[in-house]
Amino acid sequence: MGPLHDVRGRQTADGLEVIDLREGCVYRQETAGKYSKAVVRQAPRAAERRTSSSLFPLRYALLAFALAALIAAMWAGLLRLDLELPYLQPALALSHGPLMISGFLGTLISLERSVALNRRWAYGAPLLCAIGTLGLLAGFPGVQWPLLIVAGSLALVWNFIAIVRRQTALFTIAMAAGAAAWLVGNALWIFGVPIPQMVHWWAAFLVLTIAGERLELSRLAPRPANAGYLFLVSAAVFLASLVWASLQRARGLEIAGVGLLLLALWLARFDVARYTIRQAGLPRFIALHLLAGYFWLALGGVFWVLTPSTTLNSNWEHFQYDAMLHSIFLGFVFSMIFAHAPIIFPAVTGRPLFYRNTLYIHDVLLHFSVALRIISDGAGQFSINRWSGVLNVLAITVFIVNTVHAIRFGLPDCSPAQTKTS
Repeated sequence: MGPLHDVRGRQTADGLEVIDLREGCVYRQETAGKYSKAVVRQAPRAAERRTSSSLFPLRYALLAFALAALIAAMWAGLLRLDLELPYLQPALALSHGPLMISGFLGTLISLERSVALNRRWAYGAPLLCAIGTLGLLAGFPGVQWPLLIVAGSLALVWNFIAIVRRQTALFTIAMAAGAAAWLVGNALWIFGVPIPQMVHWWAAFLVLTIAGERLELSRLAPRPANAGYLFLVSAAVFLASLVWASLQRARGLEIAGVGLLLLALWLARFDVARYTIRQAGLPRFIALHLLAGYFWLALGGVFWVLTPSTTLNSNWEHFQYDAMLHSIFLGFVFSMIFAHAPIIFPAVTGRPLFYRNTLYIHDVLLHFSVALRIISDGAGQFSINRWSGVLNVLAITVFIVNTVHAIRFGLPDCSPAQTKTS
């Protein structure tokens, strides 16, 4: 069987075309007169990679569940901001972190890897996460629901073992390390370790997964021969600090912050976004999200480095912790989600996505709300922090609406018959 990951790019006479065979997608920018548009559609696969149509209902169900977990996590986040909203179930506010990391992001990333592997057994990872999250969301008692989430993260590690065996490369190993970090974090969580003392493992899951994805796509841009070694050193510093942070939180997070800064600088320097930002339409839209995300990752690294300067149980610690988490989980991660949604959603659903400039609405809302949240953390203003959280939720809600609209109502304008390929 051919390599699992295959990304190719080329400049055509009428626009930029990037072919991502990993997810079976083509995204291209085409120009017509003074108007510019970009479409995302399914690309032809080799026969052995062709997905059975019988899996699409399962994909739709898992994707819908991931979005439902996202909505529940946002509701729980609003409850944590002391807004007067119905609790739905007593422990919902305490489940904000697990619902967001494992229920939404864990299910979504596992689903995307299952689509890439194109094997029925690979769907066990997102399915286990979804079932476990359903138990948390419903407030069912018992340890079996968190255990199912742990089993889902273990299944994702197994999927990545298959991926690394199929194509052993630095980017697949980085993403596999991210999956292993998620498993460690979930195991610590189920054994009762407080989330503030293990959340760096959850952060590593997302940072390494995304960094591995971008490392792969950086092959489209010219880069020096030592770029891979620089990435390896940055990731190694970050990974080594995770164990240290579990033993000595403040000092370990300080070193982890250095690792985050190094990874952010590497991504900003070598990512293909530095070149695609010069294009119009979808390539620029994706590039802007990516570069903004690297800024938030670097800022998060700074907050992690400053951890030892804070005193436990001080008035500043709450806001420091909020800035540490949301600069990465909200600013960085959701920038990456907004950037990759035009590629991942068509791959999962099998439906094309039509690019429109209205997609920038949720982009502006996201970065404004995250900036406001970080500023309120620095000023120690809980009232402003509360309303920035409301704007965070609004930005993500607009993103969901925009994406669904682009897929559902953009279909007639970007059907394969109307999309030229070269």
